Amino acid sequence: MYTLGLDIGSTTSKSVILEDGERIVAQALSVGGLGTSGPEEVMSELIERSELTESDISCTVVTGYGRNKYKGCDLEVSELTCHALGSQIIFPDVRTVIDIGGQDAKVICLNESGRMTNFVMNDKCAAGTGRFLDVMANILRADISELELLASKAEYPATISSTCTVFAESEVISQLANGESRENVIAGICNSVASRVSALARRAGIKEKVCMSGGVAKNGAVRNAMSNALEVEIEYNPLAQYFGAIGAAVYAFKNVINKEKQ
Repeated sequence: MYTLGLDIGSTTSKSVILEDGERIVAQALSVGGLGTSGPEEVMSELIERSELTESDISCTVVTGYGRNKYKGCDLEVSELTCHALGSQIIFPDVRTVIDIGGQDAKVICLNESGRMTNFVMNDKCAAGTGRFLDVMANILRADISELELLASKAEYPATISSTCTVFAESEVISQLANGESRENVIAGICNSVASRVSALARRAGIKEKVCMSGGVAKNGAVRNAMSNALEVEIEYNPLAQYFGAIGAAVYAFKNVINKEKQ
C-alpha cells in the first residue's frame, strides 16, 4: 500500500510516499510554502520520481503551516502529530523532538509508547526560527547554507543578547561595525537560536533520546549549540526536514488500516 504525506511550511513544501507505512519510495522538496505554487510543484515532482500514478495512492494527508489551504488531500493533520510520528520512524526510541521551522519552533515530548505527553510552541516571534537565520544571513551577505561552515571558523561566538529579531538585527550591524568578524557573529547567531529554543525545551521537559526536525536541523552549528545548551546529545538524520511529511504518510497508512478493520 502506498500513502502520501505533504508538509506545507511557511517557506518550503515537502512530500513523501511510503510503502506500507515504513519504506520511503520517493521524496521531494520545493522552495515555496503557503500561498505559493510550491505545494503543487512538489506533488508533481514526487509522483514523477516515484513512477506511480495518483490512483496508486491509497490516502493523502497534508500537514504544516498551510494545511488548511490545500484541497487535494484526504485528511488534514496537525504538525505536532506528524512530526512526532515521523521522528519515530527514523528514531524509534526518541522521547523529545525539537522542531525548528521557518516561522515557529516547537518541542514535543513523547512517552515510551510514542504518545505525545506535552508540547511547547513559539509561534509569536521570529526569534529562534528559520526566519531569524534568514534575516541574519541576509545582513551578513551569506547564503543560509554557508552558516554552518562559517560558524565553524569562528574564534569564539560573538554575544547576541537580543531575543527580538529587529533588535538582534541592529546588534549584529553594531558588532560588525565594531570590527567583530563575520564568522564570530554567525557563531553567535547560531548560539542565540539555540538559547531561545533550549529555553522552550526546558519548559517542556527534556528526556533522552532527543532529536531535531525541520530545516534548521541541517545547520550543524545550531545543533551543536543546542546540544551544549541542553547538555544532551542531539540525534540528527539528513531526512530531518521531511519528518513532518513522513509522519503525515504514516498517519495516512494507519487511517487506511483502521478503516479496513471497521
